[in-house]
Amino acid sequence: MSGPVLQVSDLKKSYGAIQAVGGVSFEVMPGEIFGVIGPNGSGKTTLFNSVLGQITPDAGRIMLNGRDITGESPTRLNRLGVGRTFQTLQVFGKMTVRDNLLVAAQEHRGSMWSRMFAPGDSGLGERADALIDQFRIRHVAHKKAGELSYGQQKLVDIAMAFMSEPDLVLLDEPCAGVNPSLVGGISSLLKDLNQRRGPAHKAGSFVVIEHNMDFVMDLCHRILVMVEGRVMAIGTPAEIRANKQVLDAYLGN
Repeated sequence: MSGPVLQVSDLKKSYGAIQAVGGVSFEVMPGEIFGVIGPNGSGKTTLFNSVLGQITPDAGRIMLNGRDITGESPTRLNRLGVGRTFQTLQVFGKMTVRDNLLVAAQEHRGSMWSRMFAPGDSGLGERADALIDQFRIRHVAHKKAGELSYGQQKLVDIAMAFMSEPDLVLLDEPCAGVNPSLVGGISSLLKDLNQRRGPAHKAGSFVVIEHNMDFVMDLCHRILVMVEGRVMAIGTPAEIRANKQVLDAYLGN
């Protein structure tokens, strides 16, 4: 597919007199890791939640693989091929790691009727095991997720977003609260997932919000900088680092 996986056009969202997002436009291409950065209050979360159907934008359009998804519900978007992680962990603490992964994708495995007569893992065991190995959590696969360290739970949380083999994955602060020693590992995992799915496959496309600038600059192909609800700049990491306006408004602080 040569067109954008995600296309956001003139997106706007206000809360009373406060314009949280003021006419934001960007595209994410197949195989691209696209970063979104900006100071607190710049509108990143509102933008993310508008794309993900958590809130309805006041104006603008959101396209997924050429299809208008503006205002679609999170459940509908998930079934259309959008995966996500949240700032806070969304794992099921009383379930095993492997069962967490299975549950994350079961809604994509046929109808309820067909799942009733499917194998116990709904035919998803091979996929779950592959991700468990890729995320290097085989040694805790049969432990309850709630018994793991925060960093291990974060890996489970991210792996769950990939279980349904989505076209697009939005990652909301994947490094938040993570021990610095694990940050490089998360970056390597995401690069590996991106490269394995490849630029020829739309499933390799990610959008990442993150405050860790070293992580973003190392991981992302292009970066969008938001300030006060608007786009200040879009460019490669090198272009963003060299942008005096960005340095003065954000990176310099």
